[in-house]
Amino acid sequence: MMVVMSLTRAEAADRAATVDVHEYEVHLDVTGEGDTFTSRAVVRFDARPGSTTFLEFEPVSVESMTLNGVPVPAPVDGRLVLSDLAATNELAVTATMRYSNTGEGLHKYVDPADGNVYLYQHLFINNAGRVLPAFDQPDLKASWRVSVTAPAAWKVATNGMLRSSAGGHWEFEPTKPISTYLATLFAGPFHAVTDTHDGIPLALYVRAALAEHLDEQAPELFTITKQCLDRYHEMFDIRYPFGHYQQAFAPEFNFGAMEYPGLVVFRDEMIYRSAVTEGQRESRANVIAHEMAHMWFGDLVTMAWWDDLWLNESFAEYLGTRVTEEATRFKGTWTTFAMQRKAWGLRADQHPSTHPVAPVEVADTDQALLNFDGISYAKGAATLKQLVAWVGDEAFRAGLNAHFEAHAYGNATLADLLAQLAKASGRDLSAWAEVWLRRAQVNTLRTSVGADGSISVLQTAPAAYPTLRPHKIGIGLYDRLDGTVVRRSLVSAEVAASASSDVPDISGRADLVLLNDGDLTYAKIRLDEASNAAVPVVLPLIGDSLARAVLWAATLDAVVDGERPVAELVTLVLAALPVETEVVIVEDVLRATRSLVDRYSTADTRPAALELVAQATDRLLAVSEPGGSRQLAAARGFIGATVDAARLTDWLAGVGVPEGLAIDADLRWLILYRLVVLGAAGPAEIDAEFERDRSATGEQWAARCRAAVPSAEAKAAAWRSIVEDVKLSNRLVEMTASGFWQPEQLGLLAPYVARYFAEMPAMMRIRSGMSAERTVGLAYPELVVDPETRRLAAELLSREDLDPILRRVVQDQDDDMRKALAARF
Repeated sequence: MMVVMSLTRAEAADRAATVDVHEYEVHLDVTGEGDTFTSRAVVRFDARPGSTTFLEFEPVSVESMTLNGVPVPAPVDGRLVLSDLAATNELAVTATMRYSNTGEGLHKYVDPADGNVYLYQHLFINNAGRVLPAFDQPDLKASWRVSVTAPAAWKVATNGMLRSSAGGHWEFEPTKPISTYLATLFAGPFHAVTDTHDGIPLALYVRAALAEHLDEQAPELFTITKQCLDRYHEMFDIRYPFGHYQQAFAPEFNFGAMEYPGLVVFRDEMIYRSAVTEGQRESRANVIAHEMAHMWFGDLVTMAWWDDLWLNESFAEYLGTRVTEEATRFKGTWTTFAMQRKAWGLRADQHPSTHPVAPVEVADTDQALLNFDGISYAKGAATLKQLVAWVGDEAFRAGLNAHFEAHAYGNATLADLLAQLAKASGRDLSAWAEVWLRRAQVNTLRTSVGADGSISVLQTAPAAYPTLRPHKIGIGLYDRLDGTVVRRSLVSAEVAASASSDVPDISGRADLVLLNDGDLTYAKIRLDEASNAAVPVVLPLIGDSLARAVLWAATLDAVVDGERPVAELVTLVLAALPVETEVVIVEDVLRATRSLVDRYSTADTRPAALELVAQATDRLLAVSEPGGSRQLAAARGFIGATVDAARLTDWLAGVGVPEGLAIDADLRWLILYRLVVLGAAGPAEIDAEFERDRSATGEQWAARCRAAVPSAEAKAAAWRSIVEDVKLSNRLVEMTASGFWQPEQLGLLAPYVARYFAEMPAMMRIRSGMSAERTVGLAYPELVVDPETRRLAAELLSREDLDPILRRVVQDQDDDMRKALAARF
């Protein structure tokens, strides 16, 4: 594997001062057999005469390469050095490049359903050199003029509008100036559905094997797309700026989606082949809105360097959630955000790897990749929600429009945006930005209730990160009344950046006092003891789903921190979840509770805790509407928690299945997976199911199930796949890792704890980027909650040569284990 140097911020600044890139003219020939393709590229750029610079470039071989007609030496370690530059330059290269199976560069996929081949280009964050020589940094924007030669039966789509296609040759119009990481294409015998809206051509692309599912779901996808476009056009003065709006659903895509201008790419699991919940449909709508927000935040105006990643992801996260709720039928997106996304941000912000939303400096692209986390997405979005509460929506939108106008098709920084927001709002935002954007970690807000019902808000911060912040919040007072719960009042309060803030205009005791009602701020919330005691009775009766989400999130977070026992959580789940009507809350509570039961319970207490979760899901299953989302969520939760293998086996055979519950392909796999974990099914049943479902999803499920088989042979084979198999694709490695560790199999798995810490450094040399990060995270022995696991982690972390991705994953996982050990003892 070629050793590729990470691009530093200093190098990027120097290169930006040296060159001005105008155009990439790229022709890819993908008609050959094997694992390589041909790339012919012309890069046109200006430079400081006589200067030296470099491009990222990782060819297998170079057939020809000239700068202004003169041959140049081959690249070394992924860098093509060019010297004695002219004022105007043209680099022309013909090279053989290698396809990827890691979701980076030009990824090649063979569909097990029909043998069809599909390609997609993913150059993010520093992978442009895998396809062509490029100045691979966000502030060197250029126009892309792309052409492709491919099998005549294929179709090809790129960022640019199609100019012509005939005889296996596609020509595309040049794009507006975009950053290298935003250039993409999707190619293969894919199925397309087209439409138009408000003068904008629309298209949806998917593998042929999913054609019938896309046809069924296209009306919903187009409706959401049109609704979001309309809402963004209402909010922003500059209309959608990139011509057509295409959306491709690609196999084995590393991200949930990526905001390529003109051609957004999604994981193709978002084209559903089995029954899904309304929560999943809402999530897909949110992703569509999120990626569309990037057309302005990231594509039209791009961060100058990765330290301003928040200008991309925080804004897309905030606007995606907001626009989905405002423009589509999904009206509970802030409930989902409070329950799910913000919890992700809080976890990341409390890890050893925490960083500010807008760091002063991101040293290189390796560090930049690691900052694509819950802080840059969810914490940043929650911070923006707080900013809107402070300055008002009208001023916020005015500042954004001025920002777009000033920097369209260019690059911008934190200072650029703050200047426009300050001008629009008439407020100096420098102090706000310092404490919210430049400083890491999270505050905790607690309620102090006086004997007379008076309320003060107590604010604390971790000793290592002692920043206190101003918070604008809602405080809800809830009372039990005639078998119901009513919110007596909702008071808007401004919490000062101090240890204690009195709240005026509140009097009289309430059964429950809910801080941050409405979820306006980003903070950990802790209830007073009287409110805590009332939660099991009050929570199920609160009518506002967002208030219930804030309560559930606070409860789960207190358990994570070891302030409340996991036994108390599962008791609350049994009491409150069977009457919960919001499917997103059901799904997230079950996911989080199951994780906590598996890690925070001991071997002696886990069976009883798991049984309570199974009882809760069984009760919810019994009262849910047949065929509805709650029923499906309850069934999935029950399958994951039950140890009743006989009942699950009956369901697979169609016996005793709850009315309305479809035992479709994906639910069959989930049932089989649980049976495999319990030792009630094995390789023969997995092979039979894969014969029944020889699809991409079936292949992935089969890999996960095989890794979960409780035998020494199966575990050894799975481990080899994880740490050695360079031919296995990113998704299949990840699914294998996700099935490997099982709480029911810890005795069998004991030898692999030490092997993880011994062998993962070598694994990092055969994988890279996001695929490597996800694999080492999924393969971590988080279920082996033992001081010895922490000792091995410390030993590995003491190595000076440790890959930065592996270091960060191990640091954060070890911190989670520290909490689990403390909660157990």
